[in-house]
Amino acid sequence: MSLNYEFYIGAEPEQVWAALVSPEGTRQTFFGCVIRSTFREGDAFEYIGPGKDGEATVHVYGTILACVPNQMLSYIEHPGPSYYANHAELESRVTFTLEQTGGCTKLKLVNDRFSDNHPSYGNAEKHWWMILSHIKTWVETGKSLDFGW
Repeated sequence: MSLNYEFYIGAEPEQVWAALVSPEGTRQTFFGCVIRSTFREGDAFEYIGPGKDGEATVHVYGTILACVPNQMLSYIEHPGPSYYANHAELESRVTFTLEQTGGCTKLKLVNDRFSDNHPSYGNAEKHWWMILSHIKTWVETGKSLDFGW
C-alpha cells in the first residue's frame, strides 16, 4: 500500500520546508501539532498537540531516516500510544521531497511501507489531502484552512 501526492506551491522551497519542520509551520498545518526533533538521521521525532491526552498528546512518533533541509524529509512513523495498544508494531514510512519548479515548489509526499492491516491507513489517505492543502494555503497566503472541526 502506498499513498502518493504532488502539490505545486507558489513559494520557494525554504518556505515550504518551514511549514514541514518549524513549530509555527506544523502548528498551522498539522492540526495544531508541533514536531519535536533534532532532524538528524536515526533520532526520534514526535508530533505533539491537543488531543485525547490533553495539550501534549503524542499523535505520531518515530525515527528520522533522512533529512536534507529544503529538499527531503523521510521518517518511520507510529501512531501515538493513546490510539492503539499495539502502536509500536504499527508503522509506515513518510517521505516529503521538495523540488524547485520554475517560480514554485513541487511538494511530493509518499506514505508507504504500512505494516499489515494498519488501522490508520484510511485516516492517512483522507488526512494527507487536508494537511497538504493546509500547507499550500498557509505558505501561499499565511492563513490556515477552517475544516469546521
